Amino acid sequence: MRFARYLCLYWALLAVAPAATAAVGEVMLLGPKLDVRAFGAIGDGRTDDTAAFQAALDDAAKAGGGVVTATRGNYLIKGHLTIGRDVALEGIATVPTAWSQNQGTTLLAVADKGKAEGEPLIRLASHNATLKGVTIYYPDQDHNAEQPTPYAWTIRCDGADNVSIVDVLLVNPYQAISLVGAGRHYVRNVYGHPLYRGLYVDQIYDVGRVENVHFWPFSGGWTGERPRDKWINDNAIAFEFGRTDWQYVLNTFCFGYKVGYRFFRSGKGSANGNFSGIGADRCVYGLLVEDCELFGLLITNGEFVGNWGPDANGMKVAPTNRGVVQLQNCAFWGSSNRIATIEGSGTVTFNACNFMQWDKHNRGEPALWANGGRVTLSGCNFTWQGDTNKQH
Repeated sequence: MRFARYLCLYWALLAVAPAATAAVGEVMLLGPKLDVRAFGAIGDGRTDDTAAFQAALDDAAKAGGGVVTATRGNYLIKGHLTIGRDVALEGIATVPTAWSQNQGTTLLAVADKGKAEGEPLIRLASHNATLKGVTIYYPDQDHNAEQPTPYAWTIRCDGADNVSIVDVLLVNPYQAISLVGAGRHYVRNVYGHPLYRGLYVDQIYDVGRVENVHFWPFSGGWTGERPRDKWINDNAIAFEFGRTDWQYVLNTFCFGYKVGYRFFRSGKGSANGNFSGIGADRCVYGLLVEDCELFGLLITNGEFVGNWGPDANGMKVAPTNRGVVQLQNCAFWGSSNRIATIEGSGTVTFNACNFMQWDKHNRGEPALWANGGRVTLSGCNFTWQGDTNKQH
């Protein structure tokens, strides 16, 4: 009976309560949401919508947080956007999309053409800032050029925790995502074709998560013969991890880069973490370990496919490495020179891995070449063109 009385009182209060909407300037706050069109955004691909977007984002931040929505449209952004504390900028996508430029919620980025340094297109400026459900496209990037046109980072965070990037397509950024000092970052369902640098992570002191990221030629296809394709394969890096503690990476893929996954020592240290279901196809180095922590890189269910480069290796461990790399149930194949080149003073372990198709130039190269550190192999399979007796 007491519960019934409380329930009746609740509904009575609800019936007489004022509406939850409140005016913000001339704009109505619908629950937690603001619409950029109410701030003057047009979305016709010709009118600069930077000021309208930023006004909505600023009002949401002043209100203590909220969601800024952008419906279907091509929103020309001639400047830069800042997403503040507890604010989310959301488009209409609820899954990662492909070839959706000029469809859905598309931001057309044109600022600072030719400048690799400078302000990012979107800055995740404070804790809990979120970007979700948008496509970002650089219309002035010519995929038939000999090499990509430089731009600054598309999305960047410097020193804010719990930032999120979800359900985003980055069609053709020169530099896609930089997360520095972004503890507990969350990157999920991000597709794209970064032309020079993909995801850069450093100075992470609490567990960051990266899931379902797919870097593939969404920006105009790939032949391997066009000058731009070759430039990317000679210069670009898909994933880079400097100092990051307990990094979690799940179900990621990249195609056609010089380096698939680079692990390096920054001024703050190097990486350790859990990397499961990661893949690199047509990369000169699927894995490049310049250095990592003694706690180890724990790599499980990885797939690494070589390319035509004269120094192609599924995995290369540099002389500078001092840490531990452990690979479990991974596969290496494709037209590689070697499966792995291992140097340094660290420890590398392969357990139940599958090695195929090395020595593509028939020069007598071994599958594994070690000149330093400690190497352990257990239960691995070596097969070269169906020949299990090939030198390895």
